[in-house]
Amino acid sequence: MLKTILSISGKPGLYKLVSNSKNMVIVESLADNKKIPIHPRDKVVSLGDISIYTETDDVPLKSILASIKEKENGAKVSISANSKPEELKRYFEEVLPEFDKDRVYPTDIKKIINWYNIIIESGFDFEQEDNSSEENTEDSE
Repeated sequence: MLKTILSISGKPGLYKLVSNSKNMVIVESLADNKKIPIHPRDKVVSLGDISIYTETDDVPLKSILASIKEKENGAKVSISANSKPEELKRYFEEVLPEFDKDRVYPTDIKKIINWYNIIIESGFDFEQEDNSSEENTEDSE
């Protein structure tokens, strides 16, 4: 379900994809449920397309959010996103021990923490599968 959650450059928070047409996309803020149009000139990134560098391979954001949720028992993150960079890195190391410390910056960690908190506050189930075909392939493995 993270494919339908969007980060929009220049706009705070996260947005859920409501509908799209040829010239614009309608999104709904996870914070206040207000709907706004997004035009092709706006830089939009789906959280489902984001992954984090590790020492071996990239890890999808969904896995990292699930690790944070497990660590925090489904609650908001216990550390402030405005903590010192060293504290952010220590926290993130507990969530993803093998993250690439040279390519993952404190600003990235801060953004992930903020996104996680927004998703938890909104009650959005990011662990739900994106479509039934993925569930079927996972069941057969």
